Amino acid sequence: MKLNKWTLGLAAVGVVSLASLAQAEEKNAVQTALSSTTISGYVDTSAQWNFGTGNANLPPYKFGGGGKADGFNLNVVQLSIQKPLDESEWAAGYKVDLWMGPDAKTLGTASYIGLLGQASDFAIRQAYVALRAPVGNGIDFKMGVFDTIVGYESVESGNNPNMTRSYGHSIEPQTHTGLLATYRFCDAFSVAVGVADTIGPSINARSHYSPYPVGIPGIGSVQLPLGGDHAESYKTYMGSLALTAPQDWGWLAGSTLYGGVVNGLNSPGLMGLGYVQTSWYAGATLATPVTGLKLGAAFDYMNAEDSSNDRVPDKWAVAGYASFQATEKLSLHARGEWYQIQEPYPNDNSQIFAATATIQYDLWQNVISRLEFRWDHDAGGDKSFGGRAEVSDGMFGESNRPTRENAFMLAANIIYKF
Repeated sequence: MKLNKWTLGLAAVGVVSLASLAQAEEKNAVQTALSSTTISGYVDTSAQWNFGTGNANLPPYKFGGGGKADGFNLNVVQLSIQKPLDESEWAAGYKVDLWMGPDAKTLGTASYIGLLGQASDFAIRQAYVALRAPVGNGIDFKMGVFDTIVGYESVESGNNPNMTRSYGHSIEPQTHTGLLATYRFCDAFSVAVGVADTIGPSINARSHYSPYPVGIPGIGSVQLPLGGDHAESYKTYMGSLALTAPQDWGWLAGSTLYGGVVNGLNSPGLMGLGYVQTSWYAGATLATPVTGLKLGAAFDYMNAEDSSNDRVPDKWAVAGYASFQATEKLSLHARGEWYQIQEPYPNDNSQIFAATATIQYDLWQNVISRLEFRWDHDAGGDKSFGGRAEVSDGMFGESNRPTRENAFMLAANIIYKF
């Protein structure tokens, strides 16, 4: 604690105390640290109408499902606390994204497993320490839980052109627990490499057999030997690169080309049913000479093998995007996609074509308000959608069987960002 002569004189005659000065200095240090911390988040709600009768078999895109069909929904509440990296050479910070609501269950990051699977309306989406090392242009590190490095769409619906997620997003990894390093060679080229426990999403999951906390109703938490059957040193590895068109490229300026791969063990669940998974991704966002118009494309391929080295279905998806900013408040978005599950046996293959159209009009400040229409079609000619879930019929009752080749959905989405 540094004190000037005038302050020391006041302390000598008892006008002020050194203890109070120390407390004041400590308080100022805390205030200084908190001044660079930001708190933000959003509340995501929707209302959804699924055409036709029966929601036993809905299109299998992520964060959808029967729990949101034909009604009003709270999707998720996100609370973010962050101290971003500053411009100093040895910068340090952190970020915490907390999820509350039904989508937190789907996120699946919980490290505590219930008897029938993970089920919690609270989840940690991200929680990492951010560091910078002054090597070259500076290497940025994330240590902890962070979003995956592959994918065209964000896990945050409000950051995507459409409310519902694509099939490509649905088969991608979501979060990892590990270490990620990012290096920008120049404004046009950057790379990221990382290592994690598993592909995710369970926090602190392991690829080897180890005691795992499992919740059993009426008993509580017990330790069962769940996990993968790999060596303790087996980890998940990932890498990506991004190319960005420089400003002197005219109307192409800002266009991006991105590619990445993640390989490792999918988070083991109940009874250790994890499998080795490789996820490949390539995507691009293209600026156009038409003012306000942007185009995008994405390709996802997931190859997997189970612990006995038997083949499990490969999955791949390709999608095209178009976004047009018509006015300051009005924007139009479209997505078309093809999704295929490649079973080991050719006759078991399934294909889905989907088209999504979204109108967004930002009438209120800090509010995203949009209306979305989605059409999913079984391109293999089978009936994959519909059917009524009747308790009396049991899990595989006649009413639960799909009855339609097409699924149509109309939804309104309201998100407030703070």
